[in-house]
Amino acid sequence: MLLYSLIAVALMFSFISLVLLYNSNKKHAKAYLERTQEHKILSEQTDILRSEVNELRIGLLSVGNRVLTIEQQANELLQNQEAQKYEDPDAKIYSRAVKMVELGADLEEVIRECELPRAEAELLMTLHRQKKVE
Repeated sequence: MLLYSLIAVALMFSFISLVLLYNSNKKHAKAYLERTQEHKILSEQTDILRSEVNELRIGLLSVGNRVLTIEQQANELLQNQEAQKYEDPDAKIYSRAVKMVELGADLEEVIRECELPRAEAELLMTLHRQKKVE
């Protein structure tokens, strides 16, 4: 009878161990499934972010190319403007007059050297003074 009692206790202990082991395994399987789903979601989000970063990179390259093109056009316009300033004989006179005013020449000197009418020379002097004040 003692032997049967020991066997019964051993069987009970084995059964309880199996139940505990089953529950523990079930919890681990559930946790593993949750981690797998989280990994899948994170992987999808990572792919989306990579795609967005790539789109931004392509957009930035495009904007950079446009900026370079615009800078080149602006430089060409400035060069053309400078060239035109020296090609036009009237512009040469006014450029010289402005330079003289900037260097401190007086009204009579500008009129005499550049052969400008008094009203135009006065206008240049006035504009130059306003430019200095600003």
